[in-house]
Parts: sequence; C-alpha cells; structure tokens
Amino acid sequence: MKPTHAPLVHEIEVTPAFFDIDVMEIVWHGHYVKYLEMARCALLAKFNYDYPQMRASGYAWPIVDMRLKYVRPATYGKPIIVRAEIVEWENRLRINYLLRDKETGAKLTSAHTLQVAVDMTTREMCFVCPPVLWERLGVRP
Repeated sequence: MKPTHAPLVHEIEVTPAFFDIDVMEIVWHGHYVKYLEMARCALLAKFNYDYPQMRASGYAWPIVDMRLKYVRPATYGKPIIVRAEIVEWENRLRINYLLRDKETGAKLTSAHTLQVAVDMTTREMCFVCPPVLWERLGVRP
C-alpha cells in the first residue's frame, strides 16, 4: 500500500564538538538527547509545525516518554547523521530516530520519543491529536 502523504522523515548532520565529549573520549550519553531534539525540530519545521507554530495553534507538545539504545559511541569531530521519522500521529506523536556514522553508515544509536498534545488554555491532555497536526503533516487519523 502506497502512503498517501509526503514522507514524514528528515535527516540532519551533527558533528560532535569537544564540549560534548566525556572523560572516556566519546560523546557523553546525555548529549544524544540534544541531537534528537535538533532532528525533531528540523523535522517539524519541514512541516511548518515547530514549537512556535505549535504554540500559536494553542497546543503544547511535551515529551512524555523517551527511549534510547546505545549501540556504538559517537566521537569528537566525526560527523553523524540523525534521522527522525514520524511513525504515529493519531493519539500521540511518536518519532523514531536512527543515529549513524556518516562515513561508514554504522548504526550508533536508535531512539524514540512520544509527545502528547496539551490544550494550552485548559492545560488538559488531549487523547486524540488535534486536527492541526494532521493538516500540517498532510495525513489522516
């Protein structure tokens, strides 16, 4: 079955900086969260629904769950590709991530985040994603 929408995926390149490295001379595990955020923002911006547009639409989208599986370490100065793909959008926003070495293509880390819509007026969580998300992504529930 062919998708009826544009691919919900985006890739960015990140080169770990010196300040991202720990005493073991690899990227400190906490910085991977920053890399995921960078890819997520770029992906959502592609659909004109980054954080400022979310707020303007009346919804906050807090992350309620995040999972990471470290396979190989990223290292100083060696570019990595961070792929972010939206795989769920009906009741929550799930984004899967794959971090790989740019030169070799070797898998470094896989991850996912879950976000839920929260009505900014009432501060109540929505149990179905608001139609504005579907409109921006060009998908149907």
